[in-house]
Amino acid sequence: MTQKRPEISIVMPLYNKEHEVLRAISSILAQTFQDFELIVINDGSTDGGPEVVRKVVDHRIRVIDQGNAGVSAARNRGITEARANLVAFLDADDEWLPEFLQIVLRLSKSFPKCDVFGTKYLLRDTLGRCQPAVINGIPSNEWEGVLEDYFWVAAHSDPPLWSSAVAVKKDVISAVGGFPVGIRSGEDLLTWARLATRFSIAYSTRIGAVFWMPAHVTSRPGRFLQREDIVGQELRHMLAVIPENKISSFRSYLRRWHEMQAVTSLQLKNRCACLRHVRFAVHYAGLNRKLLLVAFLTCLPADLGCWLFSRIRMLKKRQNHSSPELE
Repeated sequence: MTQKRPEISIVMPLYNKEHEVLRAISSILAQTFQDFELIVINDGSTDGGPEVVRKVVDHRIRVIDQGNAGVSAARNRGITEARANLVAFLDADDEWLPEFLQIVLRLSKSFPKCDVFGTKYLLRDTLGRCQPAVINGIPSNEWEGVLEDYFWVAAHSDPPLWSSAVAVKKDVISAVGGFPVGIRSGEDLLTWARLATRFSIAYSTRIGAVFWMPAHVTSRPGRFLQREDIVGQELRHMLAVIPENKISSFRSYLRRWHEMQAVTSLQLKNRCACLRHVRFAVHYAGLNRKLLLVAFLTCLPADLGCWLFSRIRMLKKRQNHSSPELE
């Protein structure tokens, strides 16, 4: 007998998250909408994470094992295996609030001309403090609608689309080639940018997910050791296909990307990379206070620059609850 196709497929890449994955799965099983399948791609885990998943007795959960190939390859495998027309993603160390699936499904029905659906999310630090992501350029109250200029919003906010708070039509994510393989950091941001140039995005300010933030960039070994900025290169190539009325927004988004990379390089005490990204950022959209601050701190002794930056960011967050200017 043919198995009924679920309304939505959930893809979860899994690599060495033995102590977090049950939390993520529990948040899926607690959803108010239950017609889903969960595809867990075990990307060569060396801990007990896959066994934790296999102990959860639920016919909607499938575990697929593959050799370690990176998060993009794992997500792409999940997309290929998905049986639903709508695919959502949840990383194994994050979680959903109970209405997440209900929200993105409502968006897909309320905005049938859209192909990508996202929700606002919470940022949770290692001390358990939660703050909502700052998404500028859209109503601050409860709102659902179309992101008319994704790149402007993304250039002036925390990322409006984030990998654990988004759903996308399967044929659409396949049309842009899925997630780029071989990129350790920013592979999701590049994917959303590629989607935004060709497809429409519906968004809800209802909070649907929680991002469990690492204590520091060094808490994610291997994520920030890539010398070549492939994401930046690909974004620059996209300038040729951006509509004329969105060029200014896209250039601001390019600056935002290089700002983030400059901050990461500062935290990793890589002075040359930091200044290189500052120069790129200024080239595309001019100098701002954040770039000036980062460039100044980079010229100080490395430990002092990192310490001052962390103190300034902490003070800024206390003042504004969350600040995309210093993330």
